[in-house]
Amino acid sequence: MEGSAALEGATPPRKQLESAVVRFAGDSGDGMQLTGSRFTLATALAGNNLATFPDFPAEIRAPAGTTYGVSAFQINFGVHKIKTAGDTVDVLIAMNPAALKVNLGDVHANGLLLVDSGAFGEKNLRKAGYDRDPLEDGSLKGFRVIKIDMSQLTLDALKDSGLSKKDSLRCKNMWALGLIYWIFDRDRQSTVDWLNSKFAKTPEIAAGTLAALNAGTRSAKRPRFLPISAPSRCRRRPSGPVSTTT
Repeated sequence: MEGSAALEGATPPRKQLESAVVRFAGDSGDGMQLTGSRFTLATALAGNNLATFPDFPAEIRAPAGTTYGVSAFQINFGVHKIKTAGDTVDVLIAMNPAALKVNLGDVHANGLLLVDSGAFGEKNLRKAGYDRDPLEDGSLKGFRVIKIDMSQLTLDALKDSGLSKKDSLRCKNMWALGLIYWIFDRDRQSTVDWLNSKFAKTPEIAAGTLAALNAGTRSAKRPRFLPISAPSRCRRRPSGPVSTTT
């Protein structure tokens, strides 16, 4: 199955970046451990040094959308020797309000928040303990915030897949992965091959997950999602430091 066709869009100029700390966070059912592990494999294949830290929910079977059910995966990678998974986070991918609330304190000033705005409805805000929407009340002014309705964009990408709405939304972690792959210039082929192999007996699911992955990468190239002020795109060259794009 085709899944790695060339995606349109010009590549911005590059600058040097020595290392980056990225954290994926969401509900325990959002596939954050899987997403992090796929990004880790792509980063290892790129030749970067790395350290990871999977963070599992505080409670088993915690109610969805609550802070007790947040699952996260952190990776620190770069060209120099990496000794820890990182103390502060450069990029946080938050799939719901609870994930944002639990992990925001670890993001450094002016860090990048990529937030699924589609999950910030009144019900989820209440479950996470928010009285007001943090995306609208100015409380995140010390960070670079990019609000993306990943939920709806995933549904749009999979509208002809034949999957149910519930099953389609389970693919939004792949949408987020496609986005991060482009930001840090990771090669997606290992994930494309893995998805085709894992879902060989259910081709509709394979096609759906690949569609979500591709949609996330395409959306990353649109200025409304990743403006020039977003952090760099990073890749390992055969020699020398990690190169990045702004």
